[in-house]
Parts: sequence; C-alpha cells; structure tokens
Amino acid sequence: MSSLYYIDRTSVSLEDVMFNPAAAKEIEQFLKEYKFRDILLKYELPVSNKLLLYGKTGCGKTMTAKAIARHLDKKLIIVNLATIVSSKLGETAKNIESLFKEIQYESAVLFFDEFDSLGQIRDYDNKDNSEMKRVVNAILQLIDNFPQKSVLIAATNQIHMIDEALIRRFEIRLEYTLPQKEDLDFYYDKMLAKYPKQYTEITRIYDVSYAEVKNHIYRTVKENIIKSQEVLEQ
Repeated sequence: MSSLYYIDRTSVSLEDVMFNPAAAKEIEQFLKEYKFRDILLKYELPVSNKLLLYGKTGCGKTMTAKAIARHLDKKLIIVNLATIVSSKLGETAKNIESLFKEIQYESAVLFFDEFDSLGQIRDYDNKDNSEMKRVVNAILQLIDNFPQKSVLIAATNQIHMIDEALIRRFEIRLEYTLPQKEDLDFYYDKMLAKYPKQYTEITRIYDVSYAEVKNHIYRTVKENIIKSQEVLEQ
C-alpha cells in the first residue's frame, strides 16, 4: 500500500450522521444526482462529485465522508497529509501528483481531512510563497482532471486558509455548525438508549459538538457502571 494514503474500512451509515437541515438537503441532492448520473450525463448535465465540508470540529465532517462511501458502496481512500506535506521544496506538489496518479483508475471516495494544512507549507519557504503557489496549481490541475466515477471530499475547520480558486472547484460546500439544544437532546436520547437505565444518569452539557457529547456520555456511563460494581463488591 502507498504511504500517501490508507483505506478506511469503518462502517458508518448516513443515519449515524447528525446533519443540520441545510447539509441534509444538499447531501440528499448529491446522492440523487449520483444515482441518476447516467441519464444526467446523457444530456451533458454536470454531476457533482466534489464536496468541501467546513466548520466546527467534531460536528460530523469525517463521518459524512465515511457514510457517503458506504452508501455509494465505494472504497474510502483517506489522504495521509503527514506524508503528503513535505518540508523539502517542491516535494509536496510532487506527492500530490503521485497520489492522483495512483488513484485515478479507482472508483472511490478520496478524502482530504484538514485540507487547510496544505496551506501551512508556505511557512517552509521564508523567501516567498512560491511553494504554496506550486501546490495550489498542482491541486487545481488534478481536481480539474478528477475522474467522474469517483468522489472527492475535503474537510477543514479553517476555510479562510484555503485558496479561493480551490474553493470554487468544489460544486458543493457544506457548513457544519454546533448543534442546537434540541438536536443534542435527540442525540443524548439516542446514545443513552443503548444502556440500562441505572447507568444513564447524566448532567447534559450544551453548546458543544456531537463528538464532545459522545465523549461525555462514554465517560459518565463508564463511571456509573464502575460505581455500581464497586457497591456490589462491598
């Protein structure tokens, strides 16, 4: 296997992802386009296959990529940015070109997490940002030639760091925001329903991401189970 990416085999369904209404509508439209892509292409209508997910950490961007891959029954290829981004001048652009060459014949979902970190490489060149320009140009060229049968998904918490020309190449841009109180209550109820009632006493926290709520639930339920076991041992 290439060091530039790895295959994710986690099974996540679309029902597992807590979308806000706007994102849910966009994802539904995207999946319908993909389902009927043959007839759309017959009429020379473009079929969206590039998504940019941006916004708060822990609100479902990575889960969305996994769920889309599963729904489309495609391999999920996650880019290894630690390998892609190099401190050697010119290496990052070459690594990106190598990555796309390796996967161009795959029918897969290609996922760039922390897409903004590609912007960090300008720090490696203290003279100017010519290296960054090289990388952006490489990505632009490769995105423009991205195979129609595959899906490209990029995720970022810092969309302001990404070159505007890159952003424009993504037909679908979805913002992930912190969930509302009622959405979190639904998530709490769904998560806690898995456990016996005596273990589900919890102080609910709000104004946080789904990932933070999940960690809070796991930690509290574990504490409750351990306490009950300790009482039995006395």
